[in-house]
Amino acid sequence: EVQLVESGGGLVQAGGSLRLTCAGSGFTFADYAIAWFRQDPGKGREAVVCISNTDDVEYFQDSVKGRFTISRDNDKSTVSLQMNDLKPEDTAVYFCAAPIYCSESYYGDDWGQGIQVTVSA
Repeated sequence: EVQLVESGGGLVQAGGSLRLTCAGSGFTFADYAIAWFRQDPGKGREAVVCISNTDDVEYFQDSVKGRFTISRDNDKSTVSLQMNDLKPEDTAVYFCAAPIYCSESYYGDDWGQGIQVTVSA
């Protein structure tokens, strides 16, 4: 059974940093891309950034370029999302997913449970 578990969220002031981690199990982690999505209440889920199984990174939101960094550790089956200079508009529930390849859309069933990130002004 595929499991993805997010951790590291919380409340931070604008300009602060958080590091999210997505831990995967139940599948061959190194063979899959890992993508971060986020969802604000009242809005749809949007892709943020993805790292492929060959460490290629694709950003889907221009607003996070230069502030968010994604990395993976296949030995630990984890992907980290370092978020710096956080802004109130980054407030959302963040989800990780495990697509075969990076894409702005993901229609599969393999999602984490989500973790809240709240950035106060």
